[in-house]
Amino acid sequence: MLAHEAIAFDVHVERLGLVLEPSGDPAEAEGTLNPASARTRDGQLIMYPRDVARGNISRVGLVKARAHGDRFAFQRDGFALDPEAPYELRPHPGYGCEDPRVTFIEALDKYVMAYTAFGPQGPRIAVAVSTDAVQWTRIGLLHFDKPGMHIGDDKDAAFFPEPVLSPRGVLSLALYHRPMLHLSAVDGRAAIPMIERMPFKDRESIRMAYIPLEPVLDDLNAILDVHESVLVMSPDAQWGSLKLGAGTPPVRIAEGWMSLYHAVDVIDHTQTKPKLRYSAGIMIHDLEHPHKIVYRSPRPVLAPESESELRGIVDNVVFPTAIDPRPDLGERVFDFYYGMADWSIGAARMTLGEPKGAREPAESAA
Repeated sequence: MLAHEAIAFDVHVERLGLVLEPSGDPAEAEGTLNPASARTRDGQLIMYPRDVARGNISRVGLVKARAHGDRFAFQRDGFALDPEAPYELRPHPGYGCEDPRVTFIEALDKYVMAYTAFGPQGPRIAVAVSTDAVQWTRIGLLHFDKPGMHIGDDKDAAFFPEPVLSPRGVLSLALYHRPMLHLSAVDGRAAIPMIERMPFKDRESIRMAYIPLEPVLDDLNAILDVHESVLVMSPDAQWGSLKLGAGTPPVRIAEGWMSLYHAVDVIDHTQTKPKLRYSAGIMIHDLEHPHKIVYRSPRPVLAPESESELRGIVDNVVFPTAIDPRPDLGERVFDFYYGMADWSIGAARMTLGEPKGAREPAESAA
C-alpha cells in the first residue's frame, strides 16, 4: 500500500547511548537485545529484553528502571518468560521466547505481551498477559486459520493500546504482524536476488490483524482468534526496499496512531554474502481507519552509525521495539529503545514536530 505524502514532519532524534549490554551471565552469552517496555500502574518503567544464551536459546528478561535525571539506569530482576511451553521448545538449538512487545490495553485492564515463540514449527506469534507488568501468564499462539490468511512463520507482533474498527467495521483488538516468506526463512541471504525480483507488495510487509473485542471480554482465550488480516505497508524504492516489519507498539498522537518500524536494505552486493542494513522510520495510521497509512518516513529517522550499531552478532542493525512517551519532557517527546547489531540495547529520544501540509486520505490495500 502507498501513503500519500501530503503531510510532512520534522523529526529530531537524539541518541542517548548504550543502556544495556550482556553482563557475562551465561543467559546473555549471545546478546541482550530487542526489548519491550511498559510503565507499571504506579509509573515505574520496566524493560523486557530478549536475552540469548549460547545455542540461540532466548528468554524474556525483566529489567527495572531507576530514574537518573531525565534518563534511566536499569537493574536486572530475573526473567518474565523462560521457554517452557511446547511451542517454545525443540530438541536442537535455536528456540525460546524472542523479541517481545508489551502494550497496556485499558479495555482488558491488562498488559499484553506479543512475542515470537520459536519452537518445533518455527517462529510463531504468541501472547502472554499480566495485571502488574511483572508476573506473566501465557495464553497461547495466535490462530491465523480463516480463509485467505497466511499460515506459517510470522514475527514482529505488537498490539494497539485501544480497540479500533476493523476494515469490516467490527470493534476489535488490533496488532501488527509480519508473515515471512518461506524462502527467506530457509536461507534469507541466499534468497535476496529472488526477493529483489519480486513486486514490492509481495515482499515481507507489515500487516494488521484484528481480533473481535466482545468475545475477548467474555473469555480471554479468544484473544488468540484472528478474524481479519490486511496488508498496511510494503517495502518501496525509497528505502527499506528488501523487507520491513513492525517495531514499537503504536501510540496515539493528534494525527493518528504512530509507531516506529524497521526496514531492511541491501547496501553491498559485491561480497559473498550481500551486506544488509536495518534502519528505523515512523509510520502514522488514520485514527478512525487504522488500516490506512497517512504518513511514512521518506527516509530513516535512525540508521546504523555508532560502533555498537555497526558491529555485533549481526552488523548494521538498529531495531526499535519499545516506546515510552515522555510527557514530562514535552507533549510530543518519546524515548525509544532498540536492539543494536543484535547484541546490546540503545536508547534514543525523538521529538516530533507539528505536521506541515494538508492531510489527505491514504490509499489502502485492497
